Amino acid sequence: MTTTETDQPATQGIVATAPNETEDGGNGTVSQVESANGDGIGAAPEEIDLVFKYLPKEGLRRGDIIDGIVLDSARDGLLVDIQQKSEGWVPIRETRLLTEEEGEDALPQIGDEVILYVSRPEGPEGYPLLSIDRARGEHGWRDLEKAREAEETVRGRIIGSNRGGAVIQVKGVQGFVPLSQLVGPARDLYVGDGAPPKPGFIGMEVDCKILELNRRRNRAIFSERAALEAINHMQKMKLVQELEEGDIRRGRVAGISSFGAFIDLGGADGLVHISEMSWSSVNRPDDVVKLGEDLDVLVLKVDRESLKIALSMKRLLPEPWENIENQLSVGQVVEGKVTKLAHFGAFARVGEGIEGLVHISELTHRHIKSPSEVVKEGDVHNFRVIRIEPERRRLGLSLKQVEDSQGSAEGLEGEEATGADFEDGGFEDLFDD
Repeated sequence: MTTTETDQPATQGIVATAPNETEDGGNGTVSQVESANGDGIGAAPEEIDLVFKYLPKEGLRRGDIIDGIVLDSARDGLLVDIQQKSEGWVPIRETRLLTEEEGEDALPQIGDEVILYVSRPEGPEGYPLLSIDRARGEHGWRDLEKAREAEETVRGRIIGSNRGGAVIQVKGVQGFVPLSQLVGPARDLYVGDGAPPKPGFIGMEVDCKILELNRRRNRAIFSERAALEAINHMQKMKLVQELEEGDIRRGRVAGISSFGAFIDLGGADGLVHISEMSWSSVNRPDDVVKLGEDLDVLVLKVDRESLKIALSMKRLLPEPWENIENQLSVGQVVEGKVTKLAHFGAFARVGEGIEGLVHISELTHRHIKSPSEVVKEGDVHNFRVIRIEPERRRLGLSLKQVEDSQGSAEGLEGEEATGADFEDGGFEDLFDD
């Protein structure tokens, strides 16, 4: 068995097997510690630690990542103890990224532990040449790989731009954010076509997801958009768990479509369907709400699996039909606006959320084939109420009976109109056409 004696003043009689020469075929560590007189008595733990401390180190190779302790600091670099036959040297240029990112105060001081990259195992002066910046980069690649596997969000600093997007530095690794993946303030400050960026763009910090990572090709692609979507998803999950049906929330109109409006509730968007925007019929959502408008909404339904939230605006207002009998009575003449034509008649709005049907037979005394021969959408007329059905949300109106009372002395002239005058059986199925 080949042995190597320590050249430092260790405990007398301690002998250790050298690396890679252990009898048990180990990995180069001490496999056996014996007393010098061969009596087989084991050494004390502190003696074993001493043996490990003074074992010969393997030679340095370019690209190794090692630990060191700063022995001296000068204007042109750092002298570090790397537990080799000589100290190592870190040129000051190899600390540039460290000081740029964290300031001059981040430069290691005497006694500080540092992580180093071996640029050259032996430099011109005999010292190994080392780099703090490149060590940060190598560790950065490893940290980014862990973040990618865990689908974590990372933060980077914009250091430049080109026609395709922004150049950022994340954990000492330089990467790229395509323009399509750049959002928020950074997107607003971006300037393409090789023009100088707007003030504030360089140095801006952005949160990103890792789209692609290839150490061999030195390629790292990031997405601010994906990070924002992930944040929004987490906020939405949290909000959806908190919301309860019947809650009243304050929100802001974040989007408008043909079928309703999306309301930002502060972390998640809910939909107010067009049918829930008003008790009156709505043709276009943007007739009711405007982008960026703040308003109150009622939570109708929360689907915690699909993360969908249904909202209502109209249900925060009194339901018009609840007090219809206090507002209208049979025989009363009211003003209304024609809102829709059908083959069997016309619909007219006579109040907020209250629409009634003017059957084609109640438009005029003459025979007509289409309601459009008498009225059109948008016309305003006086109508007589001829039937009220609160339970079925139905209201019967007549245009011809108003014209009769205005243009003829016959009929109702000089008499008080009563409900019986307008409740003939001929209108029983007006709404069923």
